[in-house]
Parts: sequence; C-alpha cells; structure tokens
Amino acid sequence: MALPGLAVSSPSGQLTGQGLDGYYRDGLRVLSRCEVRAGCGEPLVVQGRLIAAERARFVGTIRRTGDRGPDPDVRMERLRSAEGTEQFTFRSSAARPLRLPVEIRLATDLAELGAVAAGLPGPGLRAAVHGSGLRWSAPGAHAVVSATPAPQDAIASAGLLRWKLDLPPGGHCTIELRVRLEHCADGPLGDDQAGRWRPGDAQIPGPRARTPAPRTRGDRAPRPWSPAQLECDDHRADALLAGSLDDLYGLLMRDPARPMDTFVAGGFPWRCGLAPAEALWTARMLLPLGTRLAAGTLRALARTQQATPGKDFGRIPGALRDAGPHAPPSCTGMEATLLFPTVLAEARRWGLPDQETERLLPAADRCLRWLRIASEPAGRGSGGYVPDPASDGPYRCETQAHAHRAALLGADLLDASGSPDARVLREWAADLRTRFRTDFWLEDRAGGRPAALLTGDGRPLPHLGSSAAHLLDTGLLGGGTLAPGLLDAAQTDQLARLLGGPALDTGWGLRGLGAKESGYNPFGHRSGAVRVHETAIAVAGLAAAGHDKAAGSLARGVLDAADSFGLRLPEMYAGEQRTADGAPVPHPAACRPAAVAAAGAAQILIALAGLRPDVPARTVTVRPLGSAPLGAMQFTGLSVAEQPFAVRISRLGMGMVEAAADGLQLGS
Repeated sequence: MALPGLAVSSPSGQLTGQGLDGYYRDGLRVLSRCEVRAGCGEPLVVQGRLIAAERARFVGTIRRTGDRGPDPDVRMERLRSAEGTEQFTFRSSAARPLRLPVEIRLATDLAELGAVAAGLPGPGLRAAVHGSGLRWSAPGAHAVVSATPAPQDAIASAGLLRWKLDLPPGGHCTIELRVRLEHCADGPLGDDQAGRWRPGDAQIPGPRARTPAPRTRGDRAPRPWSPAQLECDDHRADALLAGSLDDLYGLLMRDPARPMDTFVAGGFPWRCGLAPAEALWTARMLLPLGTRLAAGTLRALARTQQATPGKDFGRIPGALRDAGPHAPPSCTGMEATLLFPTVLAEARRWGLPDQETERLLPAADRCLRWLRIASEPAGRGSGGYVPDPASDGPYRCETQAHAHRAALLGADLLDASGSPDARVLREWAADLRTRFRTDFWLEDRAGGRPAALLTGDGRPLPHLGSSAAHLLDTGLLGGGTLAPGLLDAAQTDQLARLLGGPALDTGWGLRGLGAKESGYNPFGHRSGAVRVHETAIAVAGLAAAGHDKAAGSLARGVLDAADSFGLRLPEMYAGEQRTADGAPVPHPAACRPAAVAAAGAAQILIALAGLRPDVPARTVTVRPLGSAPLGAMQFTGLSVAEQPFAVRISRLGMGMVEAAADGLQLGS
C-alpha cells in the first residue's frame, strides 16, 4: 500500500481478476488481471513476500519446452509497487542463448473498491491498443497500461501483450509495466465513500455512490514520525514495531485541501480514506514518535468541523457504525469531536510547538462548546450525560469516558490560554464523576461492574465488554500526572480484575463482549471479536493504574497473536479462547493493514516504558512496568520536545533515559 494506490494478489503474484485481486487508485480498480506466462506455462512461484509496505517481490522458475531434469535454467523475479509498476526480470543460467516467449494477459472493470470488497465487481471492459500498451475506458476514468520495451504483439480483444526475449548465456531481460488512472470530465471521480464501507457499518452507500477521494500531489509524503526502533529480549516485539510503522506508512495520505497536512487512512479494504475517530486514535497513540502526524490530522479535521450555528456547531462529522446486538449504532463523529481536544492537549505535553497549539485551539474550543451543549439534560433519566448517537440517548459508558477526558484535558488547554471556561469544564467533569460512580456502577456478588450504557429513560444495560477499558484511559496532564478517572479506586481495581478474567481475556487480547453475555459471537464486530486497539487502550490504562500483572499479560497475549499473523496485526480477529495448540482465527471482514491495530501495537510496546512527558514544564517521567513482561527493552528514535529520545528498561523493570532534549529534566 502507498495510498491512494494499492495492489492486492495472492502469494503467487498473479492478478487473476478474482476476489480483491488488482491494482487500485483513488478507490477504483485500475487493473483486475495481470497474469504472466513464459516458456510453456505460468511461472512456478516459489516465494512471494512484502519487502516494504508499498513493495512486493515474487520469485519463480520457468519451464521451457524440451527441458530435461528437475532443474530449471530460467528464473523470474517480479517486483511490484503499489504506486503502479510491475517489473518482470527473466534470468538465464543456460550455457547457450535462449529465445523466451512471454505473454501478459490484462483486464479491468474500473470497479469501485467498496463494491469489489463487498463481492459486487463490475463487468469487464473492452480494451483498445494505446501506444505501447492497452487502454480501457469507463464514465469518468480511463485505465492505461504501458510497457517497456514495447510488445511485439498487442491483441486488444484478448487483452494480451506478447514478447520474444533473447536471453544470452547468464544474461537477463526486463519488462516493465506502468499502470495509471486518468480522470476525465465526463463523470465523477473515484470512489472514497464506498471504499470506506465495511460489513457491520450501519450506513452503507449504494454501489455507485461516489465522493472525491483524497489523493497525493507530487511525491509521497515523508513519514511524519520519528524512526523509532526497539531492541527487546523478545525479538518479535522489534519486528512488530517495525512492521506496524511500515503498515502505517502505507496508509499515510495527504489532505487534498492542504497537501502538507498528512493523516493515516482507516485501513484496507473498507476505509481507504479519512476516518476521523481512527485517524485521531492513530495520531494519539503515535505521539511518542513526534507530534507532526497529530498536527496534520488535527488541521485536516478542523477543516471538516461544523461551523453553522446550532446544536451541531463544533461537531466533527462522522458515520454511524455497528455497536453490537444490545445497542443502536454509535457515531464516529461524536467520538472524534471528543478526541480532538484530548489529542491536542496531549500533543502539547509531548512537545507540539506553541504556535501550532494556538492555531488549533479555536477548533478544540468549539469541540468543548459542543460537549457542553450535548450534555445538557434532554429528558428524564439523562442526568446531563452525553448521548450517542441521538439527543435522547443512549448514554454509552465509553462516550462518558471520552467526554470526561476531553473536559479535563480541554480545561488544561484553556488554562494555557487564560480562558475562564476551564473552571466550568472542571466543575462539569467533577459532577460527572460523582453521578457516574453511582448511576453506571452495578453491584453484584462478584464485586460489581460498569454498565455498558444507560437507556434514554435511565435504565442500565449490564453487558460487559472491552469498551469498558476506555474507563481506564484518563489522559495526560502536567508534571507527568494523569487525569482522574470516572471510577473510584475500588471500582478501578474491580475493573482490572474483570479485564484480566477469562470472560474478557481470550489469551490473545480482549473480546468485545464477555463470553457469558447474551449475544456473544466470537466473530461479532463489537459482540465478541478481539479489537486490537481496545486491548492497547486496556494495556496502557492498566499500566498507568499500577496493575502491572494484568497489563503485562494482555501485552504478551497480543504479541503472541501477532506472531500468528506474521507480526502484522489485523484490525480484529475471532474472540475464541486460547488453547495450548491453537492460534487466533482471522476475521473475514477485518482491515489489514488497519491504522488503529498498527498504532495499537506501537502503543502496547511503548506503554511498557511508562513515558509521561510535560514539555512545557521541561520534564519527563519514566515509570516502566516493574514486571518487565517482555524482558529488557531499549527504545531509540522516540521523540520528546521534537528531539530524539531514548530509554532503556532493564529486566528488573528499571528505566534509564539514554538520550533526551537539552534542558529536559527527569521527573519523579
């Protein structure tokens, strides 16, 4: 992936036109088939692998008519770039010159990514010979493939290009294909909306619904995060961090309105565009690698913020999404609106320059104003909680956690600007804490649990799921301290026990709904599947609350799961209980790569170091897990105050800062 371009194939490298196979650009499948034959048939591909997020390499052997014995004397290397190139290099080990016939069969439907992913591709298009290749046309777009060297034969009706290559003894020849998409004025641009739909979403656009897709201008944007590396006793962790950052780079996009502003798309295949809440979560979890991604993401989302006076003033738009069997869909826009001031406040603590903070403060202030309006009592039972998605409820547990954190961290932001509204926000948050600890806590013989939500008339829904982990995510304040949580100390300890118990912990991560709850489905998007980023939130929250054993157990479980997925975590996987000889089961509709899963993996690993900076006060606190669940760790290439930061964690859980910005003091 190198969004807005990407390519999908099996490990053979052949694009067969089946399933999701193809080259995609701006949400359209530019090429659905690219099958090579050489000698007397298809190459026997012996290795196919990613060599970077945007490049893949396939190695095969070629059989020729008259070959004797098992050892082929011609081999093929196929290099693919997500930006639209295929290089086929044929190498000979024969002692005499060879003439090798090569043909490449091409086709496309210019179908929308969302439609292809949902199993609704379009009909194949008729090709025309065009220059040194072929061209296909559909309303609004043309797909063009050009070849170097030019083919000796091009058959448009069959979509076929042919060569006869002369290979000298020990020599080689290369064919390069270039795939490009040309937009034209007689129709709309490529699909982005359909490319973001996924099974389980509540709002599904029609198969022909289109909106302009964000796309790059010029060269790919540089990585807006520092080149972090990890050396750990468990070397799988090193590879997981490196692979996760590579996946995130494949998902990196520019804002078409301001190409200097970058954000990370939600994931392939369902959300290959800006997904507001996921983009903010990703930026927040990558703050230990610098603030540039957060700044670009915040600026891009500020331009989407509702500016018309009314009840939605200050809100960031977002789609509805499935919320499991016991609740109506939730709103990603509300989550993004509450995340915005949180990300800005924490970015400031990690070293976002003052001028950037001041530039984004008006948008954060509008989010906080929306929060206060949204939480005004709308009817019996609401009690001033924040409803989601409608004004009459329900009142979700995690939404109150987002709102509480936004209020406290938002007040921290407003303090820095001298605004008198900071006091009002803190008073609102204090009142929310008092009411929440009674209204949302359900006592039982096992020690109690938080309610999943309150209905519009104030009735609690008792179902326990991984979304309760958001109650542990309180946010970073000054001096390396954390904001107070919605739960009191005893309730926090009980929640930690629940998160570490078999009802929620699969051994591979937290399932979305407890195994004993009605409606539990191990493959349910939010009714049982393990969602990596919620487990990451739990690990960080448990570590911050001093529950080292539970945090370490969850971290090891996710690392073990990642090992089964080639150390490239999908968005989610089945919430089945771990067994001694088992492995996590892939979810058929999961994004992979997925921004929040890749960033969540980074957060899990970095959370073990316990970094808490306060750059405005020129301090940083290091509080690693005393249990050192992955052994000794050394992080280099992190970023605090926009300067390199390195820290070493011993096997005894002791932390030592090895590199930091000048003048940055180690806090207690």
